[in-house]
Amino acid sequence: MKTTNSLSQSHKILFLNTLAFTVCFACWTLNGVLVTFLVDNGIFHWSVVQVGWLLGIPILTGSIMRLPIGILTDKFGGKYVFSLLLLLSSIPLFLLPYADSFFMFALLSFFFGMVGTSFAVGIGYTSIWYPKEWQGRALGIFGMGNAGAAITTFLAPSLLNHFSANDPQNGWKILPIIYAVSLVVIGIAFLIFTQNKKPESSTKTVSQMLVPLKSQRVWRFGAYYFLVFGCFVAYSQWLLPNFMNVYQTSLVMGGLFATMFSLPSGVIRAFGGYLSDKFGARKVMYWVLGSSVILSALLSIPKMEITTSGPGILAAKKGVVNQISDKTVKVGDKEYPIAQKTANTSENTIFPTTSSWQDVVVSHNQSVAKKELIAKGVTVIKFDANMWVFLVLVILIGISWGIGKAAVYKHIPEYFPSEVGVVGGMVGMIGGLGGFFGPIIFGYLLTATGIWSSSWIFILLFSTGCLVWMHYTITKKVKEKKVALEKPAKEQQLTPVMN
Repeated sequence: MKTTNSLSQSHKILFLNTLAFTVCFACWTLNGVLVTFLVDNGIFHWSVVQVGWLLGIPILTGSIMRLPIGILTDKFGGKYVFSLLLLLSSIPLFLLPYADSFFMFALLSFFFGMVGTSFAVGIGYTSIWYPKEWQGRALGIFGMGNAGAAITTFLAPSLLNHFSANDPQNGWKILPIIYAVSLVVIGIAFLIFTQNKKPESSTKTVSQMLVPLKSQRVWRFGAYYFLVFGCFVAYSQWLLPNFMNVYQTSLVMGGLFATMFSLPSGVIRAFGGYLSDKFGARKVMYWVLGSSVILSALLSIPKMEITTSGPGILAAKKGVVNQISDKTVKVGDKEYPIAQKTANTSENTIFPTTSSWQDVVVSHNQSVAKKELIAKGVTVIKFDANMWVFLVLVILIGISWGIGKAAVYKHIPEYFPSEVGVVGGMVGMIGGLGGFFGPIIFGYLLTATGIWSSSWIFILLFSTGCLVWMHYTITKKVKEKKVALEKPAKEQQLTPVMN
């Protein structure tokens, strides 16, 4: 009976944690939608550089502050840290309607970007309520709060248009107030309905809490999370201009496709936790990284048209060119048929298509030697990178990363059961930085190569690096364990028996 009541309390904590994280993540992504709306409608006249900063500041704040927030969670417990975070983060949202300059907007963005640290609080606070066999599912369900990003990108533009219908200049100010009120309501509910609980490490000093960060394992988990979470956040922003530029979709359709990438990835996280509990986080990560390599390799192939040399015509014997027409060239008494160029009418095909023809390179009355080129061959290989195939691959890699997000955090309570807040905060910080630096890296790659799929080449290389690193580390540990087990047996055989 005691176990049942304990589990019931744990489920209540998990529900409130997930709800709070969903609202926080929705607020964390509000800034991007809001800034885009304000600039597009001429309410503020910010430059491209200023817009870039406004989009990046909340992500950066929510990333770099995850480690100290994780330490505070381990030190004082999740109830008070989460409640205080929710209530304090509402203040800059309440003040946002009064921002009348770039500096004020940037400053308030910096402070309400703190809601992004809610992940570090929730991970530490959730894990302490569940036994080892439940850790993956519990943390996976909590991580479903990522869907808050999809909620904002889907609903916020429509709400902004609705509020601005009667007051185009000031209607937008209602939306941050709604988000601020939701933070206050959840913050008060958290104070009233949750119970505080701290890990055993809460009595340690800050320097003692930071000791696990010296472990290479923490940084390896951080690299995984940079991929499955950081690149997920980056593509949540990057896919919209990608679809609009490569496939000429409308803003609405591009936004819908981006939502189709982000929403399943958030929801599937709970299933990733279940798989990690059932089969082990290590095995799941092998599948996640392997699928990331395969899918990113397919997505790396750009929409392109390649012109190359094809099969030409060489003179069978020497002679003089005495006739040239569209279809033939006659040299002496021998006639050579010429392949004609035909229009390639196939569009949006799944596989590459080729077309070949020949261009005459000799002129009338020209003397031609044996084996001399009469007509050069031209081949065009066209690959449309079919939009629907591209979309399916994007959704699949998003789902794979969603499962991977749960698997990464399944590792942490297993290896660092008393330092979940600190280690989880550090891993989350590295992943969050991926969301900040990802679009910057993608932008530089696009500028350098002129190819939109260059970002997927980066993902391919990074996924491969993570997979190799994981496999090398696991193989090394297995060998060390095998040697350690064999050594006592050998020593026992070599030790003489004393009678």
